[in-house]
Amino acid sequence: MSIRKMIALHPASKAHTNQALGDAVHHLMYCAKMCASCADACLAEDMDMTQCVRLCLDCSDICDATARLGLRRTGDDNQVLRELLELCARMCEQCAAECESHDHEHCKLCAQICRECAADCRNAAQSLG
Repeated sequence: MSIRKMIALHPASKAHTNQALGDAVHHLMYCAKMCASCADACLAEDMDMTQCVRLCLDCSDICDATARLGLRRTGDDNQVLRELLELCARMCEQCAAECESHDHEHCKLCAQICRECAADCRNAAQSLG
């Protein structure tokens, strides 16, 4: 099962799939869930992880919203989508930097998916012209 295939099956896609956007939506969906999970794990740590929790939750919300807009093929709102993808890339980088400052495995995994997601968001934003 693939979200890329679902996007390609949309009648408005007319068999033309923006691969970069499909890749970004795929990563955005996973990144949102990984950040939410990392935030929850941070809450269970013995040290103060307030900033990490905040950034992970913010990143999760922005990734979720960006994925939802990226899935929509009816109509055209490329300018807003491009701006949201760029914002999401910045948020993912900020979250990754915070997570990398901690020595927890869950933070390391979160930082990795955030970096991958940021790269895909930038590629997708550029693909929208």
